[in-house]
Amino acid sequence: MNRLKDLREDQDLKQVDIAKKLGISQRGYSHYETGDNNIPIGILIKLAYFYNTSVDYILGITNIKTPYNRKKEQL
Repeated sequence: MNRLKDLREDQDLKQVDIAKKLGISQRGYSHYETGDNNIPIGILIKLAYFYNTSVDYILGITNIKTPYNRKKEQL
């Protein structure tokens, strides 16, 4: 998923940084970015909150980065 990579690089983060926040291995996170593994819904929601975007944007359903109205949650 190129959007995950773009979002991560926009914040000057490395895969290992995001993996640590998610409590997974860097290799596991890498497979999400490349699309080799499907992202579990719980991880997908955490990523949307972390990057302040919507799940739809991460999945490529919309090109609008702005998240829907929701409560603020921290990763």
